[in-house]
Amino acid sequence: MFWTVTQTLLGGLLTTFEIFIFTLLFSLPLGLILAFATMSRFKPLSFLVQILVWIIRGTPLMLQLIIIFYGPGMWLGHNIWSGDEAGRIVATVVAFSINYACYFSVIFRGGIEGVPVGQSEAGQVLGMTRSQIFFKVTLLQMIKRIVPPMSNEIITLVKDTSLARIIAASELTFAGYSFMKSAGLTWPLFYTGIFYLLFVGILTLLFNYIEKKLDYFR
Repeated sequence: MFWTVTQTLLGGLLTTFEIFIFTLLFSLPLGLILAFATMSRFKPLSFLVQILVWIIRGTPLMLQLIIIFYGPGMWLGHNIWSGDEAGRIVATVVAFSINYACYFSVIFRGGIEGVPVGQSEAGQVLGMTRSQIFFKVTLLQMIKRIVPPMSNEIITLVKDTSLARIIAASELTFAGYSFMKSAGLTWPLFYTGIFYLLFVGILTLLFNYIEKKLDYFR
């Protein structure tokens, strides 16, 4: 029985990892784009993006996931997501990417604005272009500032992947919970917690390593 539970949880862990990786791949660049948009001198764009970020950050991720997965089918008369596991994962990644991009945008903006203006002005005096100033002066210092809050959000993402079970995506928590429903067993739920702890533990060690590597900016 233990081996059966382990195999099922490993399958759920794979789905959790897919959601985690794809969410980061899409939300990180989208978050940077949103950060630039909120800092734009074009006020209508800045205002609209700030409203979007406010709405997404002010409503539950679970609610957003339900709306994104079930909403199109109710509004359009057919579900744009396929009814299989792949479709549920895609819908989850879309919802998570939008949600976390908005949170990341606030972190990116704070990191960019935290770099002293004088350094950008010094780059301009040296004849550097705006893109050169950003990539060679601002970016690395921004990364140093955003690693701690970004690590907290990314670790939270690991645990938030459990919300995918709301739309019946077979992620890690769904896999553990299935044994309680089918066999009345509770120990697989505690076993599931160990998988999450290992996942988060590895990420914590990784971010601690990254922070030490960036200590030269002090």
